[in-house]
Amino acid sequence: MIRSMTGFGKASGEFQHKKINVEVRSLNSKQLDLSTRISGHYREKEHAYRGIAGKAIVRGKSELSIYIENNAEQPKAVINQELAQNYYQDIKNLADSINESNTSLLGQVLRMPDVMKTERSETEEGEWSIVENAIDEALHKFNSSREQEGEKLGIDFKMRLGIILNLLSEIETLEGDRMEKVKERLTTNLDSLKIEVDQNRFEQELIYYLEKYDITEEKVRLRAHCEYFIETMNEKEAQGKKLGFIGQELGREINTIGSKANHSEIQKMVVQMKDELEKIKEQVLNVL
Repeated sequence: MIRSMTGFGKASGEFQHKKINVEVRSLNSKQLDLSTRISGHYREKEHAYRGIAGKAIVRGKSELSIYIENNAEQPKAVINQELAQNYYQDIKNLADSINESNTSLLGQVLRMPDVMKTERSETEEGEWSIVENAIDEALHKFNSSREQEGEKLGIDFKMRLGIILNLLSEIETLEGDRMEKVKERLTTNLDSLKIEVDQNRFEQELIYYLEKYDITEEKVRLRAHCEYFIETMNEKEAQGKKLGFIGQELGREINTIGSKANHSEIQKMVVQMKDELEKIKEQVLNVL
């Protein structure tokens, strides 16, 4: 089953007065491009969480967010009194030395660096467990959404490959007419020269010429590539890049059929096949 690179998963857990939210999202990208937005409470385990998320995401422009919501127990701000007194005395001495009367010294002191500190409680072991469970659940939902999107992509791929194969069958019904028209055109052009030719040699050249326009091999390979595309879709491992390579091979066979066609109706069908293939290639870019 194929999976899309686009996905989203969210999970939450509660610890005491904290609601811990984890979100994972991803868009298509050639490689893994993972960014994180993690609350300062859990920053010390950022590297480990990046590893867990990266292993599950595999590929895509992704983001892991961990944040706290509705936290009734807010960190308390405390004053570094010793530092504040030093700042106050220095500022007061400066004001006195220049005969400056300033009644707002305390407000200035409180705005000085490191005077106000936020006390943050240590993260408990039980809280780490809640965070990690939420990450696992969010990643599970994330990959489930990828599988659902991948299922839709798979249906679309099969539909478009079916159209290509139907057009190929229609091309086969026109092959006899195509060859006859090629023979007619060559014979007419030769007759217009009004010269005598060796009929045996002419027939040999005609056979050689018609063989150059034969598309039997291209038809066989095109069908085989379509079947291989579907087989690859059903593999368990991520196969987005492989599907892209198969799409290139499909394009080569369709282009060769077009270059050998020498028939207006077949050319029109080749254009339709190319249109369907381009839509497949666009969607393959979003396959994991």
